[in-house]
Amino acid sequence: MEPQGEEQSRKYYDQFAKGYDDKRGGNEPGGYHDLLDDLEVETVRRFGEGKDVLEVGCGTGLLLTRFSDFARSAKGIDLSPGMLEKAKARGLDVVEGSATALPFADQSFDVACSFKVLAHIPDISAALSEMLRVVRPGGYVIAEFYNPWSLRYAAKKAAGARKTSGAFKEDAVFTRFDSPFSVRDRTPAGAKLVATRGIRIVTPAAFVMSLPVVSSALRAVEVALADSPLKQFAGFYVAIWQKDR
Repeated sequence: MEPQGEEQSRKYYDQFAKGYDDKRGGNEPGGYHDLLDDLEVETVRRFGEGKDVLEVGCGTGLLLTRFSDFARSAKGIDLSPGMLEKAKARGLDVVEGSATALPFADQSFDVACSFKVLAHIPDISAALSEMLRVVRPGGYVIAEFYNPWSLRYAAKKAAGARKTSGAFKEDAVFTRFDSPFSVRDRTPAGAKLVATRGIRIVTPAAFVMSLPVVSSALRAVEVALADSPLKQFAGFYVAIWQKDR
């Protein structure tokens, strides 16, 4: 039996896959999604350069493609066949599967990372435990969470669920928000929290990144603040755990 909500999530992302790349992957240079992607890729590079990297929830492979530029190997897994179809078209090494039951042997990777995915998994503890299981001793789990202490959260609450693609709105799938404090409490057994980063701290809404002068200024500020104390107010809060040796 599939974990709760996986079939609905699969349908949602299969539909979302049809237009997922429209504003991503350089299709809107310097835009909102490019900013997020750049900060996420740079985070993984810090811990995964020259190493074996797994992306949990790789989607259409936009980030995984960039991980391949600096990792020794880069593999991806995703629940959605629709997303994976596009990732495979990019020539990426990807498989279909669940984040709560990764189809990989123990200690297969140096880094397991996940962005904008764990927020949609009800059994978050199982997902983090699986990511840690497949990481070698001394390796890293890089996990991104949706943060309720953020401008992004306030904007989401004010605007309500938006339509993503086809018949679905964002609230069609389970979504969780975890504060920086609760993220620390989610540290999986056998690991220690060694670093955190913040992504989208001061950007009030995605559309402002389409304004030329504003976007360049916001990008510079977001990069400067990603490792500052203000990271606790980021829309996307990234935790980096190291597995015990």
